Amino acid sequence: MTSIGILGAGRVGASLAGKLAATGHHVVLGRRSPKEETIRSAEGLDPRISFVDQRTAARTADIVINATPGDSALDRLTDLRTELAGKILVDVSNATRDSDDGLPGDLCYPGSSLAEQLQAALPDTHVVKTLNTMLFMVMAAPETLATPPVVYVSGNDEHAKKTVTGLLGDLGWQPGWIEDLGDITTARATEAMILVVPHILRRHGFQPFAVSLAR
Repeated sequence: MTSIGILGAGRVGASLAGKLAATGHHVVLGRRSPKEETIRSAEGLDPRISFVDQRTAARTADIVINATPGDSALDRLTDLRTELAGKILVDVSNATRDSDDGLPGDLCYPGSSLAEQLQAALPDTHVVKTLNTMLFMVMAAPETLATPPVVYVSGNDEHAKKTVTGLLGDLGWQPGWIEDLGDITTARATEAMILVVPHILRRHGFQPFAVSLAR
């Protein structure tokens, strides 16, 4: 069992928390709003999952997952530098500016990526980028897609990536569906994949999908 702190108690964080708790991990959800606990409890979130503030979630967990909005994540997580030191930080977010219709628009870090910015700002933390190339419901249930999807992994530390790969397995990702792209600079490629997402959503609606590699 691993102690996992998830920053962000929205749909992404709650979905990951439920599946990871169900597989035996100790999970805490770091929230900003005191109303979020009531909202998520009403939606049937696993009662074994506890709610704490985000600083406590980062400080007490062995592995931290960033499920906060990507456009503000750098400032938020930089403020947690001390709490995140020596830990694995799994970044599943995409940093974009919204279009007029509220869907993702331009990248916040063209020529770079949020993951690279986080790694530079948090040199004592092992940042691993993954799960950012799909709608949130696929992250914890990849087997529900008709075509086997692919999840990409980027990071500088091999041990950290191996640990995160194990968590992906707990979320239902089979070994053949996991593609290790290399160091953290490769995250700029997967983060750029978000640019196709709003066009798909406008044409097909909010249906589960992943941007995958076909062989």
